[in-house]
Amino acid sequence: MRVTVTGKHVKLTDGIKGYTEDKLKKLGKYLDEDTEVKVTVSAGKNRQKVEVMIPNVNGHTIRVEEEQDNLYPAIDLVCDKLSRQIIKYKDKFKTRVPGNFSIRYEGIEELAQELDYEVEEPEVVIERRKKFNLKPMSIEEAILQMNLTDHDFYMFKDRESFEICLVYKRKEGGYGLIEQEV
Repeated sequence: MRVTVTGKHVKLTDGIKGYTEDKLKKLGKYLDEDTEVKVTVSAGKNRQKVEVMIPNVNGHTIRVEEEQDNLYPAIDLVCDKLSRQIIKYKDKFKTRVPGNFSIRYEGIEELAQELDYEVEEPEVVIERRKKFNLKPMSIEEAILQMNLTDHDFYMFKDRESFEICLVYKRKEGGYGLIEQEV
């Protein structure tokens, strides 16, 4: 398992990096040694945020984040969340993409017991379906439409590329754009 820790608006000390790597290394017995784990530590107004992303777990991306007043509890909580996700979805990861494994399945039951975590398979229920016509528009028009409909996101077809995109309101303020990877 390769852990990369980067900082955003925060000076990363050896202590922060070491603590983060040590906490995540405990999960190393459940992740393949080639698995890349990306950690981003950022600081805001009296809040510390830790994001962990594992980009290719049997063809899926695992991402967890935690925000706290203090950085070290945020690191602890994000590692617990990550452990729970690995436990919760281990069977789905096992069966989805044959030949592309990032999770080691031995010992996951012990991890679940250690965390006192019971795996419940929630039933996926689609409560509502919605269809609408994606008319080509600019990003600015999409943001205007999003604001006019008082939603936090808006899906549209880009006027220039004709790709499906999504604009959204960011918690920190401003907007984000999600584009289809080609």
